[in-house]
Amino acid sequence: MKTYSMIKTAMLTAALVTASACSTMDNVAEKVGMKSGDIVDTAVAAGSFNTLVAAVEAAGLVDTLKGEGPFTVFAPTDEAFAALPAGTVESLLEPANEDKLQAILTYHVIPGKVLAADIAGKTMSVDTVNGQAIQIDATNGVMINDATVTTADVEASNGVIHVIDKVLLPQ
Repeated sequence: MKTYSMIKTAMLTAALVTASACSTMDNVAEKVGMKSGDIVDTAVAAGSFNTLVAAVEAAGLVDTLKGEGPFTVFAPTDEAFAALPAGTVESLLEPANEDKLQAILTYHVIPGKVLAADIAGKTMSVDTVNGQAIQIDATNGVMINDATVTTADVEASNGVIHVIDKVLLPQ
């Protein structure tokens, strides 16, 4: 029994290391031999969204993003969060700023599952879950406001993730 547990732990560790070593999130679940998880599990498995996952937890949005969906999430990388002014992330993660953090995170989510092919060649304004609109320009690559989509169409069981290089801030 102990050997089985050690093997299982080693396999999980190898899967997580493999996932975090991936240069993009494309098909992370397939690369580690797992079924596609929900949006939160897929972000965790990728290994490059630690700040986003911590923020989702601090904002109390884990259950929502593990819900049925479908959701389209524009996911900033750890590097995108690191580019914010010093102290911003730490301040947002404080319990007193939960409402502000929720507003920022829900500005990164639109209801429904929108794939890159659905918007190719178009520009549009789309309402986010927080009620404010984002601007999408898919005429030359894909821009979400002033953020660039660096990896599109990362499938999750309850929607899709598009990786972006900046944190979107609502007005």
